[in-house]
Amino acid sequence: MNTKTDPAASEDPAASGAETSSPSGTGCSNTQYPTPPPNPNFALFVATAGGLGYLRKAPGTFGSLVGVAIFALFDYFCPLDIVPNSSHIIWAKALWVAMWIFPVTLIIAATGVWASSLVAKRFGEKDPQYVVIDEVSGQHLTYVLALALGSWKYLLLGFILFRVFDIWKPFPARRAESLPGGWGIMADDWIAGIYAAIGLWIARAAGF
Repeated sequence: MNTKTDPAASEDPAASGAETSSPSGTGCSNTQYPTPPPNPNFALFVATAGGLGYLRKAPGTFGSLVGVAIFALFDYFCPLDIVPNSSHIIWAKALWVAMWIFPVTLIIAATGVWASSLVAKRFGEKDPQYVVIDEVSGQHLTYVLALALGSWKYLLLGFILFRVFDIWKPFPARRAESLPGGWGIMADDWIAGIYAAIGLWIARAAGF
């Protein structure tokens, strides 16, 4: 007996607010319970990064690698020299990001909030381990904010830094986890991405 879901026993069925007869007259209870959300098939596919979230070992690491791959593919197929006046490197990189990849960043983030919210609600879990779209989004954000173009060293260092900050969860990442639904799932990884991007800027200033 669950006191939250089962009605209290009463000699008067009307007093309990529950119907005690079914339309067929069998005497079975006809109490109506809330209908659970539908199975979010596409949302689950997105939230698990195509199923990588179901891996037994280090699903978050594999989610981060998807974020690395997305950025690396854009960097490869849309090289920096497509931007006018690319000799002005920082300006050109900022324009490249604004033109080509920042819209993708927003799409990943928005889709991640939607998918993780739906999956968490459907299965009644605050932040399921198999949901890794947050790592995809946070890792991708690291490179975008750091303008980490054309260098495998920045890809590798950004990956390492993001994983460190994602596990460490420096302020205010843990507080961000208390946000409702998918916002809480995604926001702490965005904060980790911001910290990792700052680390890449420091590495660049140090001549790495």
